[in-house]
Amino acid sequence: MTPRAADRARYDRATAHLDAPVAIVDLEAFDANADDLVRRAAGKPIRVASKSVRCRALLERVLARPGFAGIMSFTLAESLWLARAGFEDVLLAYPSADRARFAELTSDPKLAEAVTVMVDDPAQLDLVDRAREREGLEVRVCLELDTSLQLFGGRVRVGARRSPLRTPAQLADLARSVARRPGFRLVGLMAYEGHVAGVGDAVAGSPLRSRAIRLMQAAARKELAARRAEVVRAVRAVVPDLEFVNGGGTGSVQHTAAEAAVTEIAAGSGLYVPRLFDNYTSFSGRPAALFAQPVVRRPGVGVVTVLGGGYPASGAPGADRLPVPYLPEGLRYDAQEGAGEVQTPLLGSAADDLLIGDKVWFRHAKAGELCERFEELSLVEGDRVTATVPTYRGEGRTFL
Repeated sequence: MTPRAADRARYDRATAHLDAPVAIVDLEAFDANADDLVRRAAGKPIRVASKSVRCRALLERVLARPGFAGIMSFTLAESLWLARAGFEDVLLAYPSADRARFAELTSDPKLAEAVTVMVDDPAQLDLVDRAREREGLEVRVCLELDTSLQLFGGRVRVGARRSPLRTPAQLADLARSVARRPGFRLVGLMAYEGHVAGVGDAVAGSPLRSRAIRLMQAAARKELAARRAEVVRAVRAVVPDLEFVNGGGTGSVQHTAAEAAVTEIAAGSGLYVPRLFDNYTSFSGRPAALFAQPVVRRPGVGVVTVLGGGYPASGAPGADRLPVPYLPEGLRYDAQEGAGEVQTPLLGSAADDLLIGDKVWFRHAKAGELCERFEELSLVEGDRVTATVPTYRGEGRTFL
């Protein structure tokens, strides 16, 4: 029996009392992945990206482990909700225009102390000021550095279009604006290198593309390390007591941790290890989050149909954004139908061994987005479900 077949047998036994669709997290794999992130961070604390987890119970579990500290959230509403739930260090990773939530933040001293907002434009500070309902409370602010690699005088750009701030002078100017402005306190700097941390460099069946990605990422790491160090020096010249400099991502933890200017690492997807994180030479993790769909039809030899399953991930449209049939091994989509809204045909010799009601296990392309489809996660230890915990959706929270 292959390791994957053994996992399938465990998951089937653990969930035999549950009807599919069902989502699980294998806690042994989850914890092993957490340990690997800590190992790669080499002593620097890891701030957990909540968008990649979207389950309070699992956020609490990982933050209770040595090597993890703080949350990186994705909306202001989520940040306030987490802070009210007892999470004391929440960094909002994206700028917000939520005036009602800014009014809440600036009227509650506990929230103002727990939540740090992201800024890359003075207009974002203006928005906060217009929403204030109480004077005197300082809003904690983090500046974001654009990490993209720009070549040929900026004519070629590699990386996400995020912050407009690239140079030490630009970051220092905004740092001075924050420092001079009543009601704000600059506490951090963030630089997320998604083109390194979130892009696999070992694309199956594409050796030339894989080599090109590795060359690009090596150049990007070198350029960013030098620029990030200069930016940190420039910002610390304005705010010497800067609390943190955040960088990284699951795919670049060890590289970013090696930079002296960085004080903490961001990571989250590496806990679940979705399919987009299979193609890395720098690390390998264990798939921890899966979902099962039930077989509801057997249309013919070598084909079964499961209920639903069309859960595409965000990003540029493509086959890599679809969940992948994982267990049993040897199943694939029908090219004419793909992953369907209400039914999904699956082809392959493994289909002939599946009966009506059997489970087919899938891996989502991305991490936390799976939780937008399920209200709860069954936590598996060995071949038993030892707990069932709500996702954000299960707690009535759909922030985006």
